[in-house]
Amino acid sequence: MSSNEPTSAGQQPRSEAWKTALTLLQMAKPLSIPEGAEAMTVIVEFPPGDPGTPPHRHSGPAFGYMLEGEMLFELEGEPERVIKAGETFWEPGGDVIHYQDGNNRTDSWSRFLVTMMCAPDQPMLTLVDDEELERRKDRRAPRPT
Repeated sequence: MSSNEPTSAGQQPRSEAWKTALTLLQMAKPLSIPEGAEAMTVIVEFPPGDPGTPPHRHSGPAFGYMLEGEMLFELEGEPERVIKAGETFWEPGGDVIHYQDGNNRTDSWSRFLVTMMCAPDQPMLTLVDDEELERRKDRRAPRPT
């Protein structure tokens, strides 16, 4: 009997592809997920050279995958780094400031997918004002020269 012929019960045999279909891209241990969190998955797209979202924070952890282009990514306490298409990133959310998520390229768009665990009745993203940035400047990793 070929693999496409129905079984005696009239059902198609199961594929074995599921055994190798999964590729682990990232694993993280978030410090916490807000009680009653709502999961949200979004795609963010920035035109060439766009600086991205101003410094901000999220109410819960965020897990991302770079679809195309490059992102200049920086979280409070970590040096900035470039994330390229096919790479992942995550942030713990809560009090941590997300400084940069802009398009690192001037010749192409950047697109990334993010799944966030948002605290109920709170915005997905809260901008950080200049006063707070000044108060916490000692928590930012040294800037490249």
